[in-house]
Amino acid sequence: MNILGLDAALAACSAAVVAEGVVRAEAQAEGGRGYATQLPLMARRVLEGVGRLDAVAVTVGPGSFTGLRAAIALAQGIALGAGCPVVAVRVAEALAEAVGETGRPLWVALDNRRGRIFLDRGTGLAAVALEEVPLPESPVALAGDAAAALAGRLAAAGADVQVTEAVRPHARAVAAVGLRRLRGELAGLAVRPLYVEPPQAALPKGGLRPAPC
Repeated sequence: MNILGLDAALAACSAAVVAEGVVRAEAQAEGGRGYATQLPLMARRVLEGVGRLDAVAVTVGPGSFTGLRAAIALAQGIALGAGCPVVAVRVAEALAEAVGETGRPLWVALDNRRGRIFLDRGTGLAAVALEEVPLPESPVALAGDAAAALAGRLAAAGADVQVTEAVRPHARAVAAVGLRRLRGELAGLAVRPLYVEPPQAALPKGGLRPAPC
């Protein structure tokens, strides 16, 4: 089964084709202004010579407003052309896939760029300030682009924390989680942006341009 994984949730984007656990092709680019515009070219490159595509898996959040919407729209377009399903994957699921078994509960901490973090402790998702995060009752592992900052705060308070190397999701892990969801190993998830807070989007000064005649 060939699965295309797509990710543009955080400050990078990636695409990968995974077949039965084997990465056939992958591409990645670091963030920067307009980074999500590189994703279609990456997808085209990794799909060369693949043949039949069985599913497209895409991260749906939380993350960048533009990155999420661009990746989801691309996933839906590719899937429509290939006649295959689109599978949604949470960022925390992709990071957990990359981390693997640590013997500790995994907390995922993501920078929301508003002075707070998105925290997923496996029981729900919330936007909180670092100083508001409760101390864990047992040793925990941390992943995400705000993991180091959270680890510093928790360790200073006496918590036993382990920072993993999983900072941002990668398309290969997205594809792996997508396969598990297709097999029914994970509960279904809607293919739409997962926003924890209202998006920071505003109309341009002077309002929208009039529709063309």
